[in-house]
Amino acid sequence: MIMSLISMPNILILMSDEHRFDVTGYAGNQIIRTPSLDSIAKQGVEFTNAYTPSPVCVPARQCIMAGQYPSHCGLSGWDDLEPGYLTFPRHFSRHAYYTAACGKLHHEGPDQMQGWIHRIGDDTKVSPRYIDQKNTAYFDRYNRPFGDYKWDDRKEILRAGIGDAFHTKKDVYTVQGAENFIEEYFLSPYYDRERGAHQPLMLKVSLLQPHYPYFCDEELFKYYLNRVEPFENEPVFDHPFLGERGIKSGVDVTPRDLRRATAAYYGMVETVDRHFAQILRALELAGQDLDQWIIVYMSDHGEMLGEHGVWEKQKFFESSVRVPFLISWPAKWPQGMKISKNVNLTDLFATLCDAVELPIPEGLDSRSLVPLIEAKNPDSQAWDNEVLSMFSKARQPLLPEELKGFMDKAIIHEGGMNLMIKRDDLKYQFYGTDLPEVLFDLERDPHETTNLIDNADYGTVIEKFRNRGRELGYKIP
Repeated sequence: MIMSLISMPNILILMSDEHRFDVTGYAGNQIIRTPSLDSIAKQGVEFTNAYTPSPVCVPARQCIMAGQYPSHCGLSGWDDLEPGYLTFPRHFSRHAYYTAACGKLHHEGPDQMQGWIHRIGDDTKVSPRYIDQKNTAYFDRYNRPFGDYKWDDRKEILRAGIGDAFHTKKDVYTVQGAENFIEEYFLSPYYDRERGAHQPLMLKVSLLQPHYPYFCDEELFKYYLNRVEPFENEPVFDHPFLGERGIKSGVDVTPRDLRRATAAYYGMVETVDRHFAQILRALELAGQDLDQWIIVYMSDHGEMLGEHGVWEKQKFFESSVRVPFLISWPAKWPQGMKISKNVNLTDLFATLCDAVELPIPEGLDSRSLVPLIEAKNPDSQAWDNEVLSMFSKARQPLLPEELKGFMDKAIIHEGGMNLMIKRDDLKYQFYGTDLPEVLFDLERDPHETTNLIDNADYGTVIEKFRNRGRELGYKIP
């Protein structure tokens, strides 16, 4: 039975960009200050092994929206979902919810709403790649090659420090817009209208930080500068892709450079936490009982931050592909629970549907997490403990005829899209026939220093991973 309209809970989705899973107070980090996130974790459920469907902003965000992995929703790289695609805000909008999104959604194509009823912020723009007026996307060669979009990671580190960069300004804009919306929706004091009384709300507030460039305000930079513990003297992993763009301390940058960039990153994380505190306060000021709200916190992917000598994302190392993921509903669900099952951000779609008793659409990769949340001992529950992550190696826009070929499974999986399969504590990676496979045993090797792909003791399980990859369409020898 579907809930009555008046009993359907409001939903708040808080999202950051490029946040490492371990740079939060609730995860045990003694340096970072994240009281808002810590409070959500204390009142809700922490998924300690949550993974992104793709360790890159655009595909990760579109996959979360679609509840599908990249190869299932037509993402060949930095693309957008097709116009009119079934997303969770579109689904919830069809079932009485007023859906409003503030800030970064990273839609590239002509359908800038993708199911949201209301958008706030300056993130609404169509990429120059999408220039067809009939709302069917295609790519044009005039775009610059991928390597021309930004400078190398070394320069990013060297310029880190005190500053008010574009993303800090945009986040202030987003939060102000969210506060204005909350006041209008719940209070509307100038016209005294009860606009939000008759309809449940799904509100998303999505920030750009702590995505690089690594800048924060002076107060936070000085606080963290001599407190952070940067990754120094990290050996670059011996793999053509995982070790790509490695930065060597004492050669490419100094230890002090690493400390400054790390301090700025920590400062941005605390800035994000302060912004979320503003949103929560605005809702409480509007008379909302947050115990009755479903509150979600997640980030699209992580940040290497110099671990293994690598910065930014794209890698299937834990620091890049594993993400913070919290869900809170104090009025109904357990508080302070930790769930260690492997889950994926694509699981959000089915979870929210299940929570508010909406039908779960067919064809999703998304799995409801509600049975785990409501179980007294979630880690003893039956669960398909597998998660996937995929990352396209395409570097340039493709023309229509090439796009069709690229999206054909026989071609896309010949090395056009990297694959990670994690089952229990084992993590397998395939990079096409031209690069070595990788296997990590995270129980024995949590820092991911040893590739076990040639270890005979793991021969049987490696073949199982390969068979699974073949089932997914990958041409694994």
